[in-house]
Amino acid sequence: MKKIEPINIMNKFSLFNEEWTPKIIGELNGQHVKVCKLKDDFVWHSHKNEDELFMVIEGVLNILERDKTTTVKAGEFYIVPRGTEHRVVPEGAVKIMLFEPKDIAHTGNTKSEITKEKFDYLDLN
Repeated sequence: MKKIEPINIMNKFSLFNEEWTPKIIGELNGQHVKVCKLKDDFVWHSHKNEDELFMVIEGVLNILERDKTTTVKAGEFYIVPRGTEHRVVPEGAVKIMLFEPKDIAHTGNTKSEITKEKFDYLDLN
């Protein structure tokens, strides 16, 4: 059995500079644990079969749904229910952690220049 060690989330953020490019830092129960840096806004999209959890590690993130906007601050998380069209808009530079099924589409049903088809693993040690 592989020895499991604690993972320092902030150290993982220091390993990359790309924005809107989630990096895998762990796996459990068919899920990826990802970290991502955000700046500027994202595209409107939805995920037909998956809820989406956004946990803010640093900064402030506005999650826009067609009928409301939810502000999520560092140390908080928000779950967008499956099928809900949404767009995330960071206030400045934001760092988030995501817990998502391994096969989730990055931009859901929307394809754009920021859509990622596969995600890189950061060193899992």
